[in-house]
Amino acid sequence: MTNDLLVQNTRLRVKDPEVSLKFYSFLGLSLLKKMDFPEQKFSLYFLAYDSPTAISHGAHFTDREGVIELTHNHGTENDPDYRPNNGNVEPHRGFGHICVSVDNIQAACKRVADAGYGFQKRLEDGRMRNVAFALDPDGYWVEIVGLKKLEETVDVETTDPETYRMNHSMFRVKDIQKSLSFYQETIGLTLLKTYKLPAAKFDLYFLGYNYNKVVPEATPDDVIPVAHFEGLLELTYNYGTEDDPSFAYHDGNSEPKGCGGICITVDDLDAACARFDGLNVRWRKRLAEGEFNNIALLLDPDGYSVEVVQNERIKKRKEW
Repeated sequence: MTNDLLVQNTRLRVKDPEVSLKFYSFLGLSLLKKMDFPEQKFSLYFLAYDSPTAISHGAHFTDREGVIELTHNHGTENDPDYRPNNGNVEPHRGFGHICVSVDNIQAACKRVADAGYGFQKRLEDGRMRNVAFALDPDGYWVEIVGLKKLEETVDVETTDPETYRMNHSMFRVKDIQKSLSFYQETIGLTLLKTYKLPAAKFDLYFLGYNYNKVVPEATPDDVIPVAHFEGLLELTYNYGTEDDPSFAYHDGNSEPKGCGGICITVDDLDAACARFDGLNVRWRKRLAEGEFNNIALLLDPDGYSVEVVQNERIKKRKEW
């Protein structure tokens, strides 16, 4: 593995791109790239934080972490019965949420509420007073976490979306040991932080490509230690699921469809795929298969899709 791999995006299917783009633009993300595929009847929208202070300001969309890819299948906006699966409703739970880190969490949440957007969980709800979950137009959960201590921002009335970061995407996994093995040994991610929550009977694992990612040894109780990063993967393990042979999470690409998975970009796409072949991975789509020969798709132990794409800064393969 090299030091040029990135967790580039998380893919969300949306009903109406205009409505979704308005919401994510409100959260401060910029549209970096739009791709239209009229013959296949879908369009892709790549969004990321790109202000002058953003971590990857000005970078090509394949050369950055924390990108959200919105997938619109043409015509869904006119279908009154269409709704993507948000991954949080039984019996189709799997993908959980994306997460945005913000400067002043109380002001940021108030701004979202004042704009008329709903919440799955407000800051004041429940026991965890340091996180909120907003709802995007399709019902996907958007976790909001603060970059500062709650007491430092409680009286702050302003928030600057240009300082926000797309921190992580969360997926529930059946067997944490199998998932950790796949994401660390096959994909090359590093386990950055673990939260053991035996009283609640679940654990959280945060992984990322560990290039200059230094996790603070100690942070205030209400500040998540990895909140200042972008492009992390959070695995949620609910105790006992690995012992149930009939248990399975929804992969997001079976009906009802929702989150399409994550994407990593690599320094050499052909070499990376040859390596994956040598590791006997499960393929959803090999590089040479199908119409799109510039992407490959792996399957993780739960059947979630991991797209593999060339980092175009390092090696030109396609003029995206």
